[in-house]
Amino acid sequence: MSRSAYPALSVLDLVPVRTGQTSAQAVAASLDVVRQADELGYRRYWFAEHHNMPAVASTTPPVLIAAAAARSSRIRVGSGGVMLPNHSPLVVAEQFAALEALAPGRIDLGIGRAPGSDPVITQLLRQSGTTSDVDRFPDHIRDILSLVSTDGATVRFTSGGTYDVHATPAAVGAPELWLLGSSDYSAQLAASLGLPYVFANHFSGEGLERALDLYRGGYRPSEAHPEPRTFLTINAVAAATAEEAEERALPQLRMMARLRTGKPLTALETVEQARTALAAEADAQAEAIMTAARRRWLVGTGADVRSQVAEFAAKYEVDEVMISPVAGAFDGEPMDVATGRLGTLELLAA
Repeated sequence: MSRSAYPALSVLDLVPVRTGQTSAQAVAASLDVVRQADELGYRRYWFAEHHNMPAVASTTPPVLIAAAAARSSRIRVGSGGVMLPNHSPLVVAEQFAALEALAPGRIDLGIGRAPGSDPVITQLLRQSGTTSDVDRFPDHIRDILSLVSTDGATVRFTSGGTYDVHATPAAVGAPELWLLGSSDYSAQLAASLGLPYVFANHFSGEGLERALDLYRGGYRPSEAHPEPRTFLTINAVAAATAEEAEERALPQLRMMARLRTGKPLTALETVEQARTALAAEADAQAEAIMTAARRRWLVGTGADVRSQVAEFAAKYEVDEVMISPVAGAFDGEPMDVATGRLGTLELLAA
């Protein structure tokens, strides 16, 4: 395969937490992945927002982005994404304007409309009286675009008069805003606002082609983005052998099955724990979910997965693919190093 035919690669990270691992170790492992992704030439590195999940430590993307920016020099770092209904638009704008000042020209603000957690956590996040209700999502996107711009935003009072608001003083640049989603809604909204868009293909893959058609076909050029701009996410595991890759995929596949069947969530199993549990259980529904998910994942040797990545990008006409490296760990592997995830990124970048 020629290098020119290979898409640019990026990384999506949920900061997975495995059995016996502390949050500090999980974060340290992910920041080590950031450093190496920067050295390997990956284009961007995004952190997702999820809450109250034993296997996921990416609860606060802005904090992780700041740490990632400090440990890298070239790669773009950002959110994949911030779940806007959980937050005040002004707070999001201020956080990412500050990040842009910290790492000028390297910050992406990916925004989603889903809450990213269960109803209890959603209410706790909104307890302070945030105005970010889902129905006003398009207005809040426009607000953030204005607030992070160098000109800032203007509040107009019904009684007359105006009030200028800036996310940060003396800004000379702004984070790049992307709309994220897994439905027609976000694709159409991104098209109407002339914004870059990413379909969350790593989550389910259902509706991908329709979402891309809606986005590209309905795109309204904006000054910042005269052409539609998109890339795709995909779950991937690459290893020295196909057998090892399949084994490393098993813990995340089992976690997805637990999530979809409503079973209590736990820290991510090791490969050995997942194999033992799978052999002891007889759950046809979970097995069907795992089989369906596995068909959409890219799993195999480095050469095999690189070929699949290139075919995937060509099929959907994108020049960038964001890899969610879902490789699990074996017993005995260091807690503060993501051996399987690092191996995946190294093999795919080769």
